[in-house]
Formats: sequence, C-alpha cells, structure tokens
Amino acid sequence: MPAAHALIKRPPPPPLFLCAPPASVSQFYDAPLVRMEISYASPSAGDLTYSSSTSSGSSMPNRPVKIIPLQHPDTTSYGSSGGGSSSSSSSSSSSFWSNSLFSGWGSKIRQMTIVDWIGMCFPCFRWIRTYRWREYLQVDLMAGTTVGIMLVPQAMSYAKLAGLEPIYGLYSGFVPIFIYAIFGSSRQLAIGPVALVSLLVSNVLSGIADSSDALYTELAILLALMVGILECIMGLLRLGWLIRFISHSVISGFTTASAIVIALSQAKYFLGYDIERSSEIVPIIKSIISGADEFSWPPFVMGSIILIILQTMKHLGKSRKHLRFLRAMGPLTAVVLGTTFVKIYHPSSITLVGDIPQGLPSFSIPRSFKYAKSLIPTTLLITGVAILESVGIAKALAAKNGYELDSNQELFGLGVANIFGSFFSAYPTTGSFSRSAVNHESGAKSGLSGIVTGIIMGCALLFLTPLFEYIPQCALAAIVISAVISLVDYEEAIFLWRVDKKDFLLWTITSTTTLFLGIEIGVLVGVGVSLAFVIHESANPHIAVLGRLPGTTVYRNIQQYPEAYTYNGIVIVRIDAPIYFANISYIKDRLREYEVVVDKSTRRGPEVERIYFVILEMARKSYLYHDQCSSSPKMIILCPMPN
Repeated sequence: MPAAHALIKRPPPPPLFLCAPPASVSQFYDAPLVRMEISYASPSAGDLTYSSSTSSGSSMPNRPVKIIPLQHPDTTSYGSSGGGSSSSSSSSSSSFWSNSLFSGWGSKIRQMTIVDWIGMCFPCFRWIRTYRWREYLQVDLMAGTTVGIMLVPQAMSYAKLAGLEPIYGLYSGFVPIFIYAIFGSSRQLAIGPVALVSLLVSNVLSGIADSSDALYTELAILLALMVGILECIMGLLRLGWLIRFISHSVISGFTTASAIVIALSQAKYFLGYDIERSSEIVPIIKSIISGADEFSWPPFVMGSIILIILQTMKHLGKSRKHLRFLRAMGPLTAVVLGTTFVKIYHPSSITLVGDIPQGLPSFSIPRSFKYAKSLIPTTLLITGVAILESVGIAKALAAKNGYELDSNQELFGLGVANIFGSFFSAYPTTGSFSRSAVNHESGAKSGLSGIVTGIIMGCALLFLTPLFEYIPQCALAAIVISAVISLVDYEEAIFLWRVDKKDFLLWTITSTTTLFLGIEIGVLVGVGVSLAFVIHESANPHIAVLGRLPGTTVYRNIQQYPEAYTYNGIVIVRIDAPIYFANISYIKDRLREYEVVVDKSTRRGPEVERIYFVILEMARKSYLYHDQCSSSPKMIILCPMPN
C-alpha cells in the first residue's frame, strides 16, 4: 500500500492544485515536500509544518500548495499541540460528545418561555393561540363531521378484521381522538382503527386465544397499552430516527402484500362460509377452495354490488372536485343500503352484525399482563407501522398546510392516545391514510376537526347502536376491501423497475415473503435486506476521479464533467462516504487499481511511465477512521512504491 508522506488538516472544501511531480521517488523523499501558507489551523497542525529550506545538492525547486485555513471557533476541545497524549485525546472525545449531545438541548431550554413550555407539553395550545374563529370554525366543523361519518362504519369493519366485536372499533375511535387532539402536533391527521394494525392484532392474538374468548379482547386492550408506552418512550428519547433505516421499498412491498391478505381474509363474508384465519396467502386460498361447495349467492351479490358502489363513489370523489364529498360518504352509503335491504327483505342467508352495547365505554385497567412478553414483537411492529404511516402522512400534511411538525412529539401524542384508550377498552390505533386525506381535502385547519369527529363517535355510541344491529357483515367487508385496494401499490413496483433494479428487488423480496411466510417474517426479511443494502453501500462507497475544469481551480468528477482534465502521473480521487473500518479494505483495493489503470480523460503535463501520486480529496469527510492517529486530514498524498 502506498505510504503517506504529507498529512494536512481538513479545511472547508478548497480547490486542490499540485504542480508537476518529481522525476523519481527518491527525489521525492529527499526534496523539500512543499512550502505551505497556513494562517490558521487546529493546534495539532504544528507537527505537520515542514521546513522550506532546500537540502544541499538538490536542484528541485519549491512547489507551493496554498491551504485554505480551517476555522475553529474553539480550539480547546482538540487537545494539545502535536496531537497530545492518549489522555488528551480521550478528554477531547468526551468533550465533543458532551457538547454535541447536551449543549444544544441546554441552550434551547434556557431560551424557552412559559408559552413555549405550554406549547411543548400541550401542542394543541399552538393552534388555539392563533385560531381564526370566523375563518376556520365552519371548515373544521364540516371536516370533522365528514370524517366522523366515514369513521363510524370503518371502525366497526376494522374491529371485525381484528377479530373483535364491532363495539371495540367504536371505542377505539372515541377516547383516543380526544387525547390526540390535545397531545398530537398534527392538525389534519385522523387517528383511529386502521386495516393494517387490525390485521397485525388478529394475526398475533389468534395464536394465543380464540376470538370468542374474553381473553382475546383483554389481550387486544393490553396491546394498546404496550404500544402506547413504547411510542411515548421513543418520543421522549427522540428515537424516531431509527425508522429511517427502513427503505420506502420495504414499506411499499409490505403494505401491498398486507392489503392482499386483508382483502382475502374478508372473502368469507362474501362467500358465505368460514375460511382459515392466517397472515399467509397459501392457507387462505386453500381454505377458500376447499369450502367452495358451501358457497352462498346472496351475500356475494350484495357484497359485490356494495363494493362496486364504494369504488365508484371513491373514483368520482377523487376525480371531480365538486364531488369530493362522495369519497367520505361511501362507507355510510354502504351501511345504509345494506341495512335498508335487510330491514325490507329479511334474507336468512346474510349474516348480520348483531347486538351492539349502547353507551360510552367505562374506565377499566388492562389485564392479563402475564401474556405481555409474547406481545412484545407485535408491539414493536405496530409501533413501526405507526411511525411509518402516521408520522409520514402527518409531516406531508404539515408541509402542505404551512406549519412545522416534530416527529418525536407526534410519536409521543400517539402513545398517550393509545395509553388512555387502553383504559377505555380501545385496541391499538394510529393515523389513517384515507381519513386523513379526506380531512385535509375537506379543509380542516386545526385539531378541532378531530374533536368534532370524536363527538360524532360519542353520539353514535349513545344513540345509534340499536340501528347497527341490522348491518350486513358483507357490507362491512366491502368497506374494508375498498379501503385496502388503494394500498396495493403496483405502480411503485413499475416505477422502481424503471429507475432502480435494486429497490425493485427489495420490494419484490418484502412483498413475496410477507405473502407466503407471514407478516412478521416478511417485515424482518425486508428490514434485514434493507439494512444489508445500506451496509453494502457504506462498505463499498463510490470513488470519483477528479479533474480540473479548464480555466478554473475547481476539480470535479471526470465522469460527470468530460471536459475536466487530469495530470500525467497524478490521480486525484474523492471518496463519497465517511472512511471507517468496514470500507477501508475496499478503498485500499480501489486505490491500488488507480496505480495501473489509466483513465480516458484528457491529460496534461510531462509524459511519465506510471502513477507517482494518488491524492485523496478529504474535504467533505465528517468522519475519518484512523488507526493510532488522532487527526482528520484534509488530503493524503500517497506515493506508490516502485516495482
């Protein structure tokens, strides 16, 4: 490996220029290396300053290299001059981490006023302070009413998907909404039961207890408490960034496969007979085929007609602005049509929802804590879905409506909503894509729209539950299928195939494993492969050969700037990643290649037989792996050893 002969501290990105190389390696060793003009540098730069006096008998002239000074506002944390002892380095490192972790928080806390403290503890105070009653009240009332009408039938449908009685879906859409309106930072996010979380609840609890047992319901409520606690912890510790390591391709593949499983799981209400409950597609399809002789026409016809109506109303609501209300009215229309048909004709072959308790949920503490350990994996998975779905759409809506959103505060708000919800018989809730989109399109300006939605849910629990008794099961199944159809993101797969085959492979792996091996394995495989790709990119960074743009002192990638020229005998490279132990071997191998492989760019300078210098441009490195060296070089001049 070439030996480093000059090591210079890192400044902000400077132009790099080096004159013609010496005639031989020995001449390079004996001659004065450079005359450097350094007006300021870090304290350890003293040992890197070389004498400009020429040795006797050497005819080689000085070749100046100008270094742009490195500006440090405070040099005390960098140790003593010359690098210092190991204890100095340890002290410097400790000081660095202390500053980076706590100084920002400390200064922020000192600058906060009482109003800022109230706004941080209760985010609703931010929009209450600036609320324009005459301008916002009407649109908030309309948006909240629209979402409430949409949520009532959806909540019952998702509860059935989770294996619970419909009343628990209504409970989950009641208390958590009010709590989130206080502690949540998004003004348009509509929380409540969602299809994906309901599938996860059903998938894990069906392996522990039968859905008809009281234990099943208790575990669903306990799961809400555990999810809420984990979300609060992650929000308080500001750990929301962990989810960034999950690729969008993994998310898209996972939701696509889950949507297909959800739709197939609702087929039993269309077909008129029970099918096996599973998160894998093969057992579900086998169960559907094996029970084909029990097929019943009435629920299939009714469910299909209602599904067509729902899809038509959704399409018209999306494509025509003056018909946007149809999108939110779809679920209510399905329930009304199905209930009306049943009340008139009383078909015996169509199963109904049945009796639903009337009244608001009572306070109770979750039980069955002895099963908490077995629920931990699902708790982590549901929390991950909450971050991906809720925080993702909340940030997008905040950007559209012109206000800032703290993802960690949002995660904390969701956690508090789930914790309080678990004390009022709610199962895990999170933000809904479809209802949040309807809320935004209806003009919601603040969390008041969520409060209106909660009031409508309360009114439904107090006065309307006797009417829900005659809702056909196939109508609720049609609502679920209509909601998850939009989650089948095949367009994303086509886009990835055209743009990035690696991301398409990731999408395919995640969706396939989720379909055939189950949700938990699908997520683990998808996240594992995604992290493997991240590690591979980090361990095999892109390395660019730089050339000088004509008439300037600017150096750029010769692949992107064909007009850039290089110098004979010199290779200037830029490593587009931090240098650390995992990629140092790859970088060494690539640098060895530059000694023998001649690039095709325009070259200048005297003709030489081989590469004498490999120069690493290190200006953009925020972190540099070093062994027995405490300095962060700006560039390293490497001289290949002669054969």
